[in-house]
Amino acid sequence: MHKALIVSLLLALAHPALAAAPYHIIRTVTVGGDGGFDYIVADSEGRRLYIARSGKTNPRLLAFDLDSLKQTGELDGINAHGAVVDPANHHGFASSKPLTMFDSTNMTNLKSIAVDGNPDGLTLDAAAHRVYVLSHSAPNITAVNTADGAIIGTVNLDAAVEETVSDGKGHLYVALEDRDAVGVVDTKSMAVTARYPLAGQGGTPPGLALDAKTRVLFVACRNPAVVVVMNADTGAILGTLPIGLQNDGVLFNPATKEALAPAGDGHLTVIKQDRPGHFSIAQTLDTLPGARTIALDSKTGHIFLMTADYGPVPADAPPPVPGRIARGPMLPDSFKIIEIGR
Repeated sequence: MHKALIVSLLLALAHPALAAAPYHIIRTVTVGGDGGFDYIVADSEGRRLYIARSGKTNPRLLAFDLDSLKQTGELDGINAHGAVVDPANHHGFASSKPLTMFDSTNMTNLKSIAVDGNPDGLTLDAAAHRVYVLSHSAPNITAVNTADGAIIGTVNLDAAVEETVSDGKGHLYVALEDRDAVGVVDTKSMAVTARYPLAGQGGTPPGLALDAKTRVLFVACRNPAVVVVMNADTGAILGTLPIGLQNDGVLFNPATKEALAPAGDGHLTVIKQDRPGHFSIAQTLDTLPGARTIALDSKTGHIFLMTADYGPVPADAPPPVPGRIARGPMLPDSFKIIEIGR
């Protein structure tokens, strides 16, 4: 073996950070179209990327090929925030009201499901074949069977719930945006069993991710703009790390043991555990302004963000609430998907 190669391998082994190349933007694809947007969701097994475009004139759910980023399907008349798909039965759910159940293999509408509250985000528990429908108004969570769309139960946390994550062991963790806390729900009884306060270390949390193996929660906050690292079993705060302004989601990649938090100010923060109980920022990647929600393709390890171009902020626009960024009007046909990898 060449001497230089041996030295490089030894350095990589001695310094694990050198073994993994930094993230970079692979491509940015402008797909255009009008309408608002919220959640971006990757179905790695079905090789689809789902984006809902909302609005009064042309609401729809779009499906893109995860590999080519070309549009492969569309459900018209669906005014939703996002969608998820159970890969076992290919049943998808879009957070419209009523909830829309569809067949992901051919993008056809299967049925509408009446739910209370105002559907916003969705969380899939693939192991339990459940989708949790999130709402800022009561009931805050509605559990739905992905096989037939039957409602299993509801739970109310008296809060504006944002991202949730299941540990696969009967616990659902919930970001309580207006309570500066994380709620814990027993998925069997559909009852609230605990609340973990952020204790002034973070506030207005829209994002939540879990390292199920080490039992660590990553709570992404807007005000202040930090990720609070928390013990999932006790709620003990292990530390905080700064992120960009106007976060709207966070994910944990078990393959790389990284938490990734995008922000509307155009930055993606990558967090890693240095040693048990200690975390640090591994990288801050410049993305694009407005790219604040995130999806992971677990097959390739690629990250997907989305955004659009915006005009100047009107002079008479009110100041943004703390943790958010003032935006001008969206420019026509500027909507784009960003693919990130190593």
